[in-house]
Amino acid sequence: MRFFLLGLLLLPSLLNAQPLQNWVEEKIKHPVLRGAVWGGIAVPAQPGQGPLFALQDSTRLTPASTLKLLTTAAILETLGPHHRFETNLYMQGTPDEKGTLNGNLYLQGGGDMTLGSTRVVGAETWQTVAKRWASSVKQAGVSQINGDLIADISLFEGPTIAPKVNWENMGNYFAAPASPLCFNDNLFDIYFKPETHANRPVEPDRTEPNLPDIHLQSFITTDGKSNKDNAYVYGAPGQYDLKIFGTIPTSAKGFRIKAALPDPALFALQAFKQALEEQGVRVTGQLKTSAQAPDYNTLQRLDKYLSPELKDIIFIVNKRSFNLYADMLLRHLAVHAGQKGSIENGLVQLKQFLLTRRLAGLNETVLYDGSGLSRDNLLTPRVLVAVLNYMAQSPYFEYYYNSLATPNDRGDLLVLRRYLKSKKKIEDVRIKGGTIDNVKAIAGYVRAENGQLISFVLMANNLAGKDEALFRIHEDIIKELLQIK
Repeated sequence: MRFFLLGLLLLPSLLNAQPLQNWVEEKIKHPVLRGAVWGGIAVPAQPGQGPLFALQDSTRLTPASTLKLLTTAAILETLGPHHRFETNLYMQGTPDEKGTLNGNLYLQGGGDMTLGSTRVVGAETWQTVAKRWASSVKQAGVSQINGDLIADISLFEGPTIAPKVNWENMGNYFAAPASPLCFNDNLFDIYFKPETHANRPVEPDRTEPNLPDIHLQSFITTDGKSNKDNAYVYGAPGQYDLKIFGTIPTSAKGFRIKAALPDPALFALQAFKQALEEQGVRVTGQLKTSAQAPDYNTLQRLDKYLSPELKDIIFIVNKRSFNLYADMLLRHLAVHAGQKGSIENGLVQLKQFLLTRRLAGLNETVLYDGSGLSRDNLLTPRVLVAVLNYMAQSPYFEYYYNSLATPNDRGDLLVLRRYLKSKKKIEDVRIKGGTIDNVKAIAGYVRAENGQLISFVLMANNLAGKDEALFRIHEDIIKELLQIK
């Protein structure tokens, strides 16, 4: 087992470290950081090397989405890159000579976060998955089901959203609830009626997929000066009466936003029932979710659906910063340990991963989720850099490294992209950004001019606004790391 003692970070610095330390100290005196807290560290990724610079690296700070680097490291090391999650369809009893099944059908949720989504390479749409399930029932000789369609969600327990997620985020696609039976990324689209004039109220037109039980109350107005979606859906898991506040751009064709499904497992059953009926299979029973698993030894399995490989899932988690997938992977740390897949149990396993590998001390992390969505998450920059260095020695490092964004990807470091493109060094920077209220963070790897791989973490908390000067500061620090000879 590989150990990265935190004490290694206290070894003597490299020859050029002190000038770089002084340079960074001057850099962060910028007015944008007045009244804020900034912590950062950069360390060569080889064992036994001292920091190139370290400022407030032992201060607990909110990491935002850079926390995903911990979750994906732990799950990759625990399950391996080729692990797949499975969803099973079971039949109770056998159909009679007329094709009538006097029993239930069970969808056993296996915690496949990609089920019915096309975000990950190799995944299929929810319509395709539902059709596949229906076809397997049809092939079993069933033409009528005198029983229920039941979603087994017993794999997980506890709240479906981490307890510290704020109300403004809840109900939106980026805070979609976790479920052992995810479907379509646990989200749906809300389309609004066209409105070309600014400062006018707009009403929802439809949802896709169609959700007949959803009731939407809009307080949205149009903004003629912005092209951004500034609308927020307010609603808790299981709540079908949703309110929408904020603004959307004016549009002659209408505009759409994404919202969280109130009950993903129930939606999966609804899609399954519709697919059955389209193939001529009548369902007379009800749609139910159950936290109690049946005795599967007494049932007949009709279908086993496998997710894409874990390496392809963490690619989306880190490169696209997808919160649902990250929090689902956290729960799978608990499932692998033989526990119920709760946020609480997953956090215990994540902290155990950090402690047993000596990547963190007892008081260096205060964690509430696996995605970084909570503003209350805390960890020190040196914990994060220790994880990055640990993974640089992992046999799975290629998958971890490639899951991080390059400056060529959408989002972070657009100026740095232009800087690196002319030098043909886009691949020399791999990053994971993190942004929530008053927090900007970035962490990852740099390949310096001397060929050395460097792990770095830059975290700013308690920012007063959205001044992009902070991005320029972080980019300048990364440039200095790139130029080390």
